[in-house]
Amino acid sequence: MDRFFLRAGAISGFISVLAGAFGAHALRARISPEHLQTFETGARYQMYHALVLLAVAWLVSRSPTGMALWAGRLFLIGTLLFSGSLYLIALTGVTRFGLATPFGGVAFLAGWLCLALAANRA
Repeated sequence: MDRFFLRAGAISGFISVLAGAFGAHALRARISPEHLQTFETGARYQMYHALVLLAVAWLVSRSPTGMALWAGRLFLIGTLLFSGSLYLIALTGVTRFGLATPFGGVAFLAGWLCLALAANRA
């Protein structure tokens, strides 16, 4: 499972850098500054959580507790819901995708709490 989170973190980091470059170069002239900022927020939060997935992989390799596994799962869910919804809002202009954003934020928060509990038990 530690390799799963290591791969997930690496792939998510790759996608985040790709999204950041895409936003800075391809989108800047095509979408509004507000939507560009929304897109960049999605990329930034995706990178934060790609990095923490690497920490989760390390923690799971040392102590594969349920809390560490849940932290990783919640960070992945949060990335899909939070960053994914922001990308969709920015690219389509459909604000209804924003209904998923708070659920992604809650998943991030729960993931950080699980990570803290897992670290306490390790």
